[in-house]
Amino acid sequence: MQRRILGLDPGLATLGFGAIDCLGEAAGSTEAQVSVLDYGVVQTPAGKEIGQRLIIIHDDLHTLMKQWQPDLVAIEKLFFYRMGNTIAVAQARGVVMLVLAQYNAVYVEFTPAQIKQALTGYGNADKHQVQTAVTRELNLEQIPKPDDAADGLAVALTAWFQN
Repeated sequence: MQRRILGLDPGLATLGFGAIDCLGEAAGSTEAQVSVLDYGVVQTPAGKEIGQRLIIIHDDLHTLMKQWQPDLVAIEKLFFYRMGNTIAVAQARGVVMLVLAQYNAVYVEFTPAQIKQALTGYGNADKHQVQTAVTRELNLEQIPKPDDAADGLAVALTAWFQN
């Protein structure tokens, strides 16, 4: 079965994304194949009013949805660590959920620990271990940059592994 997955790592300043095409079952299949279609970030300028930043996320995510037409969208769940940042991320995540609803997109959510576990086998893996796993699984020559783009790919891969 072929499946296109768009992985999203929501954030207000930077939203990471990764689009992959998957063929076959991820777990235990010798015929399984995955290829990278695109990865990158949606960035919003710190000096802009928050409403304008949310519009940028909205518009750019619409562009990604039209361009890649994913069968499944995978989103990293909100992780609470600093209250000030958590509110901004929650607002950006709300815009992501709105856009997905506008497309009637099927989506799944994963916690950071679930993503780490899926990619490294260890739920407390550090960022570099996850990035190395992404690079290996996707047969990339180097770790995707910026970090948020690698995170978007990690979320997409997690969805494929959970297939």
